[in-house]
Amino acid sequence: MNSLTTRLSLLRQAFATDREGRAERHRLERELAGYSSPADRLEIETIVARYSDDEARDVQRMLNRHIA
Repeated sequence: MNSLTTRLSLLRQAFATDREGRAERHRLERELAGYSSPADRLEIETIVARYSDDEARDVQRMLNRHIA
C-alpha cells in the first residue's frame, strides 16, 4: 500500500469514528431528554455528580439543554 492509499484509509477510519461518536452522543442526548420530572432529574444529576468535572461535562451540558 502506498502512502497516499494509507492516508486515505486512515482518513476514512477517522470519519467513520467521528460519525459513530456523533451518533452515540445523539442517542445519549435523546435518552437524557427523557429525564424530565424533578425526581428523574435529581436521580440522573446525582449519578453524574459522582464523576469528575471533565468526565461529566458533556452529560451536564446535555442535561442543561433540556431543563424544563
